[in-house]
Order: sequence, then C-alpha cells, then structure tokens
Amino acid sequence: MTRRKTLRLVNAPDAENVESTPDEESDGRRQRSERSRELIVEAFFALIRAGDMAPRTAQVAQAAGVSLRTVFRHFDDMESLYRVMAERIKAEILPLVAAPFEAPDWRGRLLELVSRRARTYERLLPLRVATSVRRFQSAFLMDDYRRFVELERKSLRVILPEAIATDRMLFPALEMATGFQAWRRLRQDQGLSAARAEAVLRATIARLIDDR
Repeated sequence: MTRRKTLRLVNAPDAENVESTPDEESDGRRQRSERSRELIVEAFFALIRAGDMAPRTAQVAQAAGVSLRTVFRHFDDMESLYRVMAERIKAEILPLVAAPFEAPDWRGRLLELVSRRARTYERLLPLRVATSVRRFQSAFLMDDYRRFVELERKSLRVILPEAIATDRMLFPALEMATGFQAWRRLRQDQGLSAARAEAVLRATIARLIDDR
C-alpha cells in the first residue's frame, strides 16, 4: 500500500501574528478552490488513462484526495467533467489543424497529416475513447463527436486537389484511413505499437493515391 505524503508548512514562526486582509483571504480561498478543481480534473483524466473509461464520482474524489462534497461543489455531475475533457481535447486538436505544412505538394502534405494525427491521437487515445463511449448518454458529447468528425473531414479536404476531394470513392477511403477510428482500431483492436500503426496508415495512404 502506497503511503500518502502530507505536505506541511515549516519555518513559519509568528505566522499566527500576521494579520491577513480580506482581499488576501479571498485570494487564498480562490487559489485553494482552483487547485482543488484542477486536482479533480487531473484525477479524472488519470483514471481514464489508467483504463477506466467510466470512473465514478467517488473514485475521482478518492484519486484527487478530496471529499465528494468538494467534487460536487466544482462539478454538478460527471457530465461536467466530460465537458472539461472535450474542451481539453479541442485545445490539443486545433493547433494541429492550424499549423502550416512543410511538404510542397499535396501527396507530401497528406502523409504529413497522417504523422501529425498519429502523434495527437496517441496522446488523446484514452480520452477520445472515453468521450466516444459516453456520447450515447450525452447530447453535448454527441454533438462534440460530430464536430470532431467534421473537423477531421474539412482539414483533410483542404489539402487535397479538387479532383480527389470530390471523388466519391477515394475521398471517403482517405477520410477513413486518416481518421481517429482507424488509429483506435490499429492500436487497441490489433494491438500494434504506435510506430507500427503509423507505418500501416502511411502505407495504406500511399497505395490509395499511388496512381494519382
């Protein structure tokens, strides 16, 4: 059993004689509240990354080292935590979409997109899976999932020539091969390493566009 470490303030003589102003006390309470909230979020994410796709409130409280009351003071329900998770995922994805490509042609940019998504999806894999499972119980997460898929589609289409972006056979194949679900299938269902999964996707894309 791991012993919990307790931090104690030391070398603070006469601390009881130092009067705090109302503003200082308010700032202190706010900082403690913000810290508790962040501990709860970190604990929630840690549980999911450890393999629990649907942690309960009591588990989150225990992992964060706070009371259930504290959890509910910051988050009305588990849905609120999943909303925070969705925002964190979006914050990870948007820089990927906005970053300029280095490759001079569309073929190079397409393979570069695969590598970018591989790195990002690997970081987000458990979080993305957790929200995907939860979306069937949450209108917000279902809408967020649809926005995520549309973002994948648009960011792929924009780097392709018009003839391929409008190809009713090739474009859906490219979208499927470069999407999150392909990464999840290779990493979780097939058990491939991240490097091997990326290599498989790059080979798939290369073959799809071989004669273009």
